[in-house]
Amino acid sequence: MAEPFLPGRVLAAIRIVLLGVTAILQVGLAGSALFQNRSGYHPGWLNETAYAVLLVVVVASAAWVLRGRPVPAAVALPGAAVVLLAAAAAATTVPPQWYLLPQHWAFGLVGWHLLLLLLDRIRPLLAAFALHALVGGTQFLLAAPLDRIRLGETAIAISSVLGFQLAVGLLVRWVARRLREVTALVAERDRAATRAALAEQWERDQRARSAGQLGTLLPLLAGLADGTLDPRAEDVRAQCALAAARLRRLFAENDDVPDPLVHEVSAALDLAERRGVEVSFAVSGEAVPVPTPVRRALTEPVLAALAAARTRARVSLLRTEAEVRLAVLADFAVTPWIPARSPGVEVTSSSHGDRTRMEARWQVTS
Repeated sequence: MAEPFLPGRVLAAIRIVLLGVTAILQVGLAGSALFQNRSGYHPGWLNETAYAVLLVVVVASAAWVLRGRPVPAAVALPGAAVVLLAAAAAATTVPPQWYLLPQHWAFGLVGWHLLLLLLDRIRPLLAAFALHALVGGTQFLLAAPLDRIRLGETAIAISSVLGFQLAVGLLVRWVARRLREVTALVAERDRAATRAALAEQWERDQRARSAGQLGTLLPLLAGLADGTLDPRAEDVRAQCALAAARLRRLFAENDDVPDPLVHEVSAALDLAERRGVEVSFAVSGEAVPVPTPVRRALTEPVLAALAAARTRARVSLLRTEAEVRLAVLADFAVTPWIPARSPGVEVTSSSHGDRTRMEARWQVTS
């Protein structure tokens, strides 16, 4: 899993700092101690070879670190093994009285190389530090005279040098973990804010749609209440049926279903069947995404036809990759209300004897 953006940037910056610290310590301190050790008891070639190997590790690591990337495991793990071998080899040339002094340059330097290679792999890093301390301590015990004072000084030196380096690595990992947690919290907060904004927008849309539906329904209710509209008249009953169908469609728009268009048409068919209209519904083609405003424009002719239908109605839905066509054929008791033309949706109607066909068409690619 990719690291979050902020922790990734922080770790990349820390790796670059570690690269600089390791390079400065190797060239400045370790290099000076190495050349001062040329007159030691053993030949200098092994020391110099170990120094060169560690320098190659720094240069090789820079190829990834300077690009903001961790050293890959295929390079980091073998590189850590090479670093430990180089440190052990360099220690074999150090006289016992120089152990843990500046002439013992590899012991304190190698920990920075291990951090550079294994900063992103905490378990290998701990294992490498433990192995480094074990090998270094064993080499000291085998070469140096054993006395209580000398052992105490050695233990303090080893724990202080390696403990500081290991503490740096653990602190970096802790900071990175905390940054990931903070990033996750911020991302969750942003998602929650987005969900709240979407919910608020949805609620506003619902109120606007409900107000629109009530705007057409209130005059009808007022007419029925004050007696200006006769509920026994066919056209008034058709208006009531159309208003009920629109409300039912509005409720159906809120349902979470895989095929909203079919669901909304089915809701209108159910109301027509309750009025005693014999209805059939045929669907062809796979479901395609249809925006809510387009679905309203497509279903409006069907709602108007079903509201005016007397005994029978046949609804057909044809869907292709290019267009969606919704048609209704019904026998009307009264002339149905013809919906206004909607942008993107074409509505046509034609009569065949005592039946009228209405069709709404939407071009998917438009």
